[in-house]
Amino acid sequence: MNTFKNKVALVTGGGGGIGRAAALAFARAGASVVVADRDAEAGQETVALLQALGGQAQFVLTDVTQAAQVQAMVASTVAAYGRLDCAFNNAGIEEEHMRLADCSEATFDRIMGVNVKGVWLCLKYQLAQMVLQGGGAIVNTASVAALVGAPKMAAYSASKHAVLGLTKSAAIEYARKGIRVNAICPGVIRTAMYERAVAADPRIGAAAAQMHPLGRLGEVEEVAAVVLWLCSGAASFVTGHAHTVDGGLTVV
Repeated sequence: MNTFKNKVALVTGGGGGIGRAAALAFARAGASVVVADRDAEAGQETVALLQALGGQAQFVLTDVTQAAQVQAMVASTVAAYGRLDCAFNNAGIEEEHMRLADCSEATFDRIMGVNVKGVWLCLKYQLAQMVLQGGGAIVNTASVAALVGAPKMAAYSASKHAVLGLTKSAAIEYARKGIRVNAICPGVIRTAMYERAVAADPRIGAAAAQMHPLGRLGEVEEVAAVVLWLCSGAASFVTGHAHTVDGGLTVV
């Protein structure tokens, strides 16, 4: 299936988890893919996987909190492939497991820096390029914590609520420019971060699965499939949407 043949996709946080799964999905669908991450080893590993599939791919070392690096990331993408059709702004962190009053200012600032400023900077430079070329599609990673309160994750939840605000505002501002901007709101997904948490406390696994009405965790490939749909022509009338991928978690 070459749904994205001759298209160029950029994935931040592409060194693992949902980002890597999305990069692989874009490559399998025929896109040329630029993988951005602040972890050079992980990002290069993703690129090697894409190239093993026969795909066109390159890595760009990027800290999304740094404007010059984000601008260079977009410029590198255009220099390599001539355009930017799809962007998946997936880079994010989660460093809290404490009540709001116990969260340090430094932790709050780190979370906001990556999750909010990082998405804003990516949008800033991606949108400028997409306006020049006449269109494109962007997906931002939010969370179910963008839709409901998240105990002991107040800063993270606030940051993901902010991602939805950025998504909706950008969608309105750039709709007439042929650019669609959407967000995904995953539930608990089986990633390396989740596996580390379970290794530390096996009770987390059963509890997390039972949070979802479907009775299991989500898989990174399931989230990637939604990202690709939102970037595809099949979603041509969808913009400003917060798409849950949460096994029904936010329904209850």
